Amino acid sequence: MFIIFEIMDSNKKIIATVLDKIPHQPPFRFIDEITYLDNNRIEGNYFLKEDADFYKGHFPEFPITPGVILTEIMAQIGMVAFGIYLMIMQGETAFANMATMLTETNIKFKKQVLPGQKVFVHSEKIFFRHGKLQCNISLKDNENKLLCFGIMSGMLFIKT
Repeated sequence: MFIIFEIMDSNKKIIATVLDKIPHQPPFRFIDEITYLDNNRIEGNYFLKEDADFYKGHFPEFPITPGVILTEIMAQIGMVAFGIYLMIMQGETAFANMATMLTETNIKFKKQVLPGQKVFVHSEKIFFRHGKLQCNISLKDNENKLLCFGIMSGMLFIKT
């Protein structure tokens, strides 16, 4: 029982470290929580606040979350946070001089997402090598209904 607690406590520390190293900051940070993390997958969530600026113009009479924002939520949790974790597991420590770049997306959208919804990201690693990560990523609602899914690739690189 003590060993399980120690592992859970260690995982919380790793998650806190990962969140601390994510370069995105409010108002463009779309991660509320990382709920699961290991070498093969990450899970996390984000609550879409009804007063977010992008709803004012998309669309004023019937606000809908833009696909680019849904893609960004998936990328920040499923690629950036996951990539940082994988780099930490490889012994990387020089995150102050690193940047992230999304290199490829193929996302299919299934349902509209409205303000005030909490969305859940599930990302599974396809490969990670030489700082490049490719994942199968899905976004679901609180009823576990699929909102969008696809494959994303990205990389961490040294800023010049």
